[in-house]
Amino acid sequence: MKFFRFLPLLLLFISCEVEKEIVKPEENKGTFAEAQAVFDDTRLPEINISISLNEWNSLLEKYDADNHTPEYVRCDEVSLERDDETLTVKNVGLRLRGNTSRRRPEGREGDKHKTKDTHWRRVHFGLNCRKFSDEGSFDGIRRINLKYAKEDPTYIREHFSYDLLSRYGVWTAPMTSWCRLNLKIGSDAPVYFGVYLMIESIDMRYVKRRKEQFGSADGWLWKCSWGANLKGTDSWRFHYDDNTSQSYPYELKNGEKEDFANARSQLLSFISKLNRMQGDELKEWLNKVCDVDLLLKMYAAYVALGHWDDYWNNMNNFYLYFNSRDMENYKVFMLPYDLDNTLGTSHNVGVQNDSGRQDPYHWGSDDQPFIAKVLSISEFRAKYTEYLRDFSTIDNPWTGQAAGAERIRTWQKLFSEYVPNDTGEDMTLKDAPASWGNHGEYRLLENNSNNWFKVKSESITKWLDK
Repeated sequence: MKFFRFLPLLLLFISCEVEKEIVKPEENKGTFAEAQAVFDDTRLPEINISISLNEWNSLLEKYDADNHTPEYVRCDEVSLERDDETLTVKNVGLRLRGNTSRRRPEGREGDKHKTKDTHWRRVHFGLNCRKFSDEGSFDGIRRINLKYAKEDPTYIREHFSYDLLSRYGVWTAPMTSWCRLNLKIGSDAPVYFGVYLMIESIDMRYVKRRKEQFGSADGWLWKCSWGANLKGTDSWRFHYDDNTSQSYPYELKNGEKEDFANARSQLLSFISKLNRMQGDELKEWLNKVCDVDLLLKMYAAYVALGHWDDYWNNMNNFYLYFNSRDMENYKVFMLPYDLDNTLGTSHNVGVQNDSGRQDPYHWGSDDQPFIAKVLSISEFRAKYTEYLRDFSTIDNPWTGQAAGAERIRTWQKLFSEYVPNDTGEDMTLKDAPASWGNHGEYRLLENNSNNWFKVKSESITKWLDK
């Protein structure tokens, strides 16, 4: 009888224990601090990808059928080894990434994997721990983009750019750090693909890690690609992300497909008001729906970095996050993305032909109204000038010549001995911009008249004095 007296308590205890076991440990991970530990640029972890022969050949076939394929294949296991710790996730999705940089990682069209005399190519990869599983993460990080230093012989431009934004208080910058990447196909020996940049994926987990700053993680996230000028409203420009290879200027990255109409209506309303309003009405509305100060701070840093492949100059490479689904009451944030063509990798595009010396008040065209309309307000223009002044001295802590060189040398020392790899590509470090750029003379470490940091500080000072 005593047993039955305590039976309810025993059952309650058992039910509590069962409930605890159902809770997945990684669901409680994913804080900003935990993500910082994964993207730690003072360490150089190894990422080891194990994939079956069939799945790898499937990836090659998918590329042959569509060289912009967004489709994933399944990896048996991916591990991240750092110091004396190994994080392992099974059944991870692997895909190819990149726009003009996307290519076949092995062989020629129609080829299957070859164990010997293999023709490897370094490519951008994406890892998704939740594509084929309901659980798994690297300390809360479910998606990681792996990017090789495409035509950046310094290996540091993109990381330097995101790091600078973060140092300067632009808290929307994704986290990045380097790793050594190994790929094991079936029973073959692992192939070393070299040093890669790990980049935090901009998705709703990224938003949730910054929920306090955004004010909400319940809004709409848009990826904005070439043609996203925040002016044209043709219906073809707007699309729901349905995992096709077609690119659109505005692609909704969250919510269900039936939500798309409401999200698009909100964006269209924003575009309409942005282009219609003027003067005090515009100023009041911008202060309500936008963190203008953060936007101006980001753009002053963009100028200092020479980021021309952006919204203002090339209507490209940004995300928009609306922190509410309400049609009127929201804050919209422009998020930085794809900052590899910086620090002297210049190009003839938009209004620019020299990203080192371009007028920061005419960084892009007035046809991209978001920045042009913001700078039409004298108070906002004065604030932008104030931020530009931060980068106008040769000894500033962000893009000063000595400070910049010190960070570059420290980072390169971390990974320089691991640069040679089994693909035979990008085997050495060199202080130069991309070979296709129009100003191949720029240097980051040489103390001469072509030093990027020196040219940029002098240029900003010149335009401020006009």
